[in-house]
Amino acid sequence: MKAKTLRPTKVNVVTLGCSKNVVDSEVLMAQLRANHIAVDHEAQGGDHNVVVINTCGFIENAKQESIDTILAYADAKDKGLVEKVYVTGCLSQRYAPELKDGIPQVDAWFGTRDLPKLLKTLNADYKHELVGERLLTTPGHFAYFKVSEGCDRKCSFCAIPLMRGGHISVPMEDLVKQAGKLAANGTKELILIAQDLTYYGLDIYGKRNLAELLARLSDVEGIDWIRLHYAFPSGFPMEVLDVMRERPNICKYLDMPLQHGSTNMLKRMRRGITQEKTEALVAAVREKVPGIAIRTTLIAGFPGETQADHEDSLRWIERMRFDRLGCFTYSHEEDTHAFTMEDDVPAEVKQQRASEVMELQGGISFELNQAKVGKVFKVLVDKAEGGRYYARTEHDSPEVDNDVLIPTAAGHLRIGDFAEVRITAAREHELDAVPA
Repeated sequence: MKAKTLRPTKVNVVTLGCSKNVVDSEVLMAQLRANHIAVDHEAQGGDHNVVVINTCGFIENAKQESIDTILAYADAKDKGLVEKVYVTGCLSQRYAPELKDGIPQVDAWFGTRDLPKLLKTLNADYKHELVGERLLTTPGHFAYFKVSEGCDRKCSFCAIPLMRGGHISVPMEDLVKQAGKLAANGTKELILIAQDLTYYGLDIYGKRNLAELLARLSDVEGIDWIRLHYAFPSGFPMEVLDVMRERPNICKYLDMPLQHGSTNMLKRMRRGITQEKTEALVAAVREKVPGIAIRTTLIAGFPGETQADHEDSLRWIERMRFDRLGCFTYSHEEDTHAFTMEDDVPAEVKQQRASEVMELQGGISFELNQAKVGKVFKVLVDKAEGGRYYARTEHDSPEVDNDVLIPTAAGHLRIGDFAEVRITAAREHELDAVPA
């Protein structure tokens, strides 16, 4: 009688949510590959018999997207298209007990710090010598670079500490080693990420040590751009700006989520800062690093937000003239301090206020971009598509900021290389350019 042959494990990793999840998926994939297990990222079709879904649980829309994705793969399992479905990440960390009964097709649920358990379930060994190794899912010339995990902040709206735990910094030596490996493999841009970048080092060095980390990463040969994401404004370590100003390979770019312009709302959000202190901080940043681009994120419709608070925030945005700004509507999250407040701003009002914020910022972004026409910028070429190269200046992060569009007919450029270009036209979120 012919023996039944077992199908070899082939894993498809599906990533939802933020860039921190992207890094977690890349680490998982490197571990699987080192265990000689075939793995792909978000493969369409193919013969994958195992799916690992790395979920997001940040706000309602993200949670729904994660649940919809799990249900889609549960259905695929029912149809015999996959054999095993595993769920990890933030949604799983927070809601697995409630979701287990409703989605029995999921074979196992894992939290945000359960990588060794997940690997064991996949018959793989957790290889400690691979710490920091990743299979990049981004284009090879840039990589998200996670310097810490978790958060100790007590912002009233945020559930991240519930899902990611307290702040844990990665030792500096490990990060420098990781950066060296990435550079050796062709990575030119490191996008530093954390729940709170400016808290880096406080837990292991007894002080905020982001400035020293930046200096050491700046010394890594082959790293041409270092970009800072998710800096908390309260207690911002100003020495970081000195390093940024002095080191040419640290981008003049700062992503600092400020959440609101009204002091009343900032107090209710437990942000530890006021409108006046925020304005003073932004002014100091711009003074210390001339030409810096500041990106921020705001929340519309937080509990108790009045029309006066909203209008105060709009006036503040006009004064601040941020280079980049995103706005999302408030999501009422269980077990946060804000959940004890009444979610009293109607959904349609939240959306209207968010739209007004983005309309105002659209005009500011258009004016700032118009001022770039005729000027020459160094850009990093990300891809070629539809007869155009898509590139970015040091003031632009992937996916969320401006694209610089260069006709492929204007001259040959290599993906992942730097080029000098002259801006010929500008819109709200795009710049046209030709090689300089």
